[in-house]
Amino acid sequence: MKLTGKNALVLGASRGIGRAVAHKLAGQGVRLFLPWFDWPESCRDMEEEFAAMNMGHRTMRVDLCDPDSVQAMAGCMAEEFAELHILVNNIERGGMPVVHGGYHRPVNRDQWQLEMETTLHAKWLVFKQCLPLLRRAEEAAVVNISSIAAVTGRSGPAGLLFNDGYAAANRGVGSLTETWARLGAPSIRVNELMLGLIDHRHGPGTRGWDLLEPNAKEQLLEHTLLKRTGTPKEVADAVLFLIRDASFMTGATLRLDGGFVLGGEGIPDMPGGVV
Repeated sequence: MKLTGKNALVLGASRGIGRAVAHKLAGQGVRLFLPWFDWPESCRDMEEEFAAMNMGHRTMRVDLCDPDSVQAMAGCMAEEFAELHILVNNIERGGMPVVHGGYHRPVNRDQWQLEMETTLHAKWLVFKQCLPLLRRAEEAAVVNISSIAAVTGRSGPAGLLFNDGYAAANRGVGSLTETWARLGAPSIRVNELMLGLIDHRHGPGTRGWDLLEPNAKEQLLEHTLLKRTGTPKEVADAVLFLIRDASFMTGATLRLDGGFVLGGEGIPDMPGGVV
């Protein structure tokens, strides 16, 4: 897909990964619609930064878990854009066990539902409302951002970072990706980008990472084949690939985890055999 002059909705652009993705697309000449809700200081910085680009980017306060708010956002986009070419579905909420503890705690009474509503249902709400705009485009691409929690669950070294509800919600993202790929074909490609430990998202720069004991951090990095965490820039590069270059890919999952899922298992020497 040629990106210059295209329109994109990027969720979560006030911080970290979403901000890196928004910058990457803006650098390709894409006009952005950037909803925000939490983190008011980061949102003000985002609004000022993208307004200064003078590219017609639009920001709007939207509760992406509220159907009426998402519908209103879609209406505003319909007025701003004749069509929508790109949706980066980057919204989630995960209560790290090292921070929140178990769901049985009174403070976590609503945590499970919050993780489901934000990580899974909000993605569905946004796609549902954006589908008519995506269908107006001759060619469109959707990237659903998810986590390797869908594969690992609350197990191994990552069990301190991924809780049960968050893992279950991310497993559901794969099902939505495949369904939407069938629904959108042939003009709308829908793929999933499954992330491992990324800086500012389950890695350095998060409260949970800071709370981990040194040996727990060491175990997480040791379990990652590349022995490090990823960066928002690397995520943005992968998103760009899925949107711009992966023209024959839909309904697929690209895992960007430095080999975490494959970690923890060695390869034995080949036995000599007995025959």
